[in-house]
This record gives sequence, structure tokens and C-alpha cells, in this order.
Amino acid sequence: MAERIKLHPETPHVKRLFEITDKIREGAVVLFPTDSQYAIGCDYNNKKGIERIRNIRKMDSDDHLTLLCDSLSGIAKFAHISDHNFKLIKRMIPGPYTFILPATKDVPKLLVHPKKKTVGFRVPDYPIAEGLVRELGNPMLGITAKKPSMNNKSLEDYDREPFLREFEKLVDVVIDDQQTLPSKSTSIVDMTDDKTKLVRRSLGIDELEEVFRTQREPLEEV
Repeated sequence: MAERIKLHPETPHVKRLFEITDKIREGAVVLFPTDSQYAIGCDYNNKKGIERIRNIRKMDSDDHLTLLCDSLSGIAKFAHISDHNFKLIKRMIPGPYTFILPATKDVPKLLVHPKKKTVGFRVPDYPIAEGLVRELGNPMLGITAKKPSMNNKSLEDYDREPFLREFEKLVDVVIDDQQTLPSKSTSIVDMTDDKTKLVRRSLGIDELEEVFRTQREPLEEV
């Protein structure tokens, strides 16, 4: 059974963040809140943790995985970003966006899409998630906390307590921000090349489209 840790959503206790990131370094898999939905995460170099998360989600090898970073420079270490896309991403982070980008050799092969050689990247705009990544000093794998049995349901259909209890059986640490479960996911933008594609329309979409309008950039929806 996982350890449950309560943190304030806006001002999480720094000492508690240190304790949690120590556990992550030791191999823990964590359920934590973000600026979109709850996520399941671990250190990006934790091979066993990655496999556990894939198993919880019943993910195929060609499902995209997402790394949470603390800044654009953090993303740039692990992704090939053109100057063109660098300027666009800079205007959208931190925020509820996932950017699909070509991975560098610093990304473990287990995280890279086997055919496209890409990975999703995020810079979350939520003190708990941001604090975890910052204090860890490494990117975190962060996948939306859903089980196969939940695929046809929105998190709006779940009360927070039963949701957290279900994941207490599957992970090592559960972070409880004592807030209503968010039901919306990130907007996904494919920036594999300079022809940006909108893969999923969700949180922050108005702000995202405004960035592209002001930059006079096309945004193809797929």
C-alpha cells in the first residue's frame, strides 16, 4: 500500500518535496497532481519504474510517453528543437501543453517512440509537479493516471477519495492536494518539424491558438 502525502496545492512544503524526490531517486513510482490531470511518474532513468507504469496503463510500445521538465533549457537537452519551434514553445510554457519532439540520444530508448523516434515533453504550471521536477534535478516520466477500466469514463465520474485509494494499490507514493479531480487533459502539439500539428484540443487551447495567430503561424489540426 502506498504512502499518502498531503501537500498544499499552491505552497507545497519544501521538506516534504525533498522527501518525495528522495524516494523517486530510490526507484519509487508516484501518483501526483499536475495542471491538467493526475499523473503517474518516476525518474526518467528508472527502467523498472517505466515498465511498472506501462503495465498499470497497459500501454503498447508505440504509445507516446511524456517527460516533465523544469524549463525550456531542460527540454532542449533531451529534444531536437529548431530555432523556429524554440520561440513558439517559449511563449507557451509553463502550461498544460504536451510537445511531441524528436528525441536526443540522452533519452533512454525505452522512452522513445520506436518508429518516430519522438517523445512528448511538458513544463507543468502547477507548484507540486514543478517542485518535484525541480528538486529531482532530472526529467520525470509523467503519464495520465488512468487504468484500462477507466478509458470510457471521465475523471468527473470519480470522487477523489476512491480514485486515490485505487492507485494506492499500484504505486509507492500518492500525493494528495485535496482538490477536486481535474477532468481535462493537456493539448498536444506535434513539433516533429516546422509544420506544427494540433493533435489534441484541450486545456489552454485558446492561448495556444492566440500564440500562433500573433506569430502568423499555421496550425494544422489532425
